[in-house]
Amino acid sequence: MTWHGNSWILFDDAAQVIIMVVNQLLLKQHIERIAIVRALPGLENLMCIIPALRALRAAFPHAHITLIGLFSPEIIKQRWRHLIDDFVEFPGYPGIPESPSVHKIPEFLAKVQALHFDLALQMHDNGTIINSFISLLGARINAGFYMSGYYCPDPTHFIHYPDNQPEIWRHLQLMKFLGIPVQDDKLEFPLLQTDFIEFSKIEAANYLQPDKYVCIYLDDFQRHLSAEDLAKIADAITERSYQVVLTGSVEQTNLAATVASLSSISSVNLVGKISIGALSALLVNTSLLICNNIFVSYLAAALHTKSIVILDGEVERWAPQDRQLHRILSSDYKIITEWIGFNNEGNLRQMSAKLAVNPAMVMTQVEALLSSKF
Repeated sequence: MTWHGNSWILFDDAAQVIIMVVNQLLLKQHIERIAIVRALPGLENLMCIIPALRALRAAFPHAHITLIGLFSPEIIKQRWRHLIDDFVEFPGYPGIPESPSVHKIPEFLAKVQALHFDLALQMHDNGTIINSFISLLGARINAGFYMSGYYCPDPTHFIHYPDNQPEIWRHLQLMKFLGIPVQDDKLEFPLLQTDFIEFSKIEAANYLQPDKYVCIYLDDFQRHLSAEDLAKIADAITERSYQVVLTGSVEQTNLAATVASLSSISSVNLVGKISIGALSALLVNTSLLICNNIFVSYLAAALHTKSIVILDGEVERWAPQDRQLHRILSSDYKIITEWIGFNNEGNLRQMSAKLAVNPAMVMTQVEALLSSKF
């Protein structure tokens, strides 16, 4: 079973259907405290479980939800307080690459076991290693993903890890498996008043006009497009009467300077000079985003901003889902045009056309999106 568009597609697995019926009883249990384990770095790994968290919150509106992970507590408090009540830093665990300091495990376990969780959800990965960690939390009910041949804490509440699916959908599938109604698969990144205040100053200082500029986020681009390529793209966009705004982390300062020096027309350079919140406000007002970064592509998806996204592998797992609004150019030289459902093995099928990732191909998509009215 998987989420596709506005409906669920059921796998032909009678045993799993029976377990789903049993799991309907989960909603009738007294659930006051919920722990979610998602110990993967990067805000993209938080954003892609937000639709599942939204379903969880709707099902248990009064429960205290604690996220155990590696994210910034401040950004969770600012942006997703309506979904997450508390945050506990993941202490590390043997065999988990994202292990900051395993010596903190005893202190961590003493703390979380004292919280007496009613439900612990393993939303980290396929569970081959992390499932033994879940069992140590002391929750009354454990649920999540598992792989055949590996430890499964509770076959009733653990679903076989669904490969070859968008990351967002597999967590929605877990919710549905547990009997939790799912509303939609929309991403969200709530904006604050301070975001718009910061952006308004940037907007005024650089004479930016809403819907008259294109944002290029520079992080990770050099795996696919050189500084010369990016300069050609910037010049071609400027020739179409749009300003070009270069953004990215401070590590891209030299790349931004090189792109600017190779461009015949000057761009607005905000690389390393803008917060995530102000960047989001920038994207609300831009005509188009061009990026090679999953998190920023998710920002565009959450804010309904047109985008061209170049991705490295696992396109079906990480790409934004709206193929009209977001044009995906993959590193294996394909442009993914649309998802067309699942084959008999439950694997996602896609329509694609062979194309080379180069400035001309990027500009083809730029022109298509800038001329579109959706």
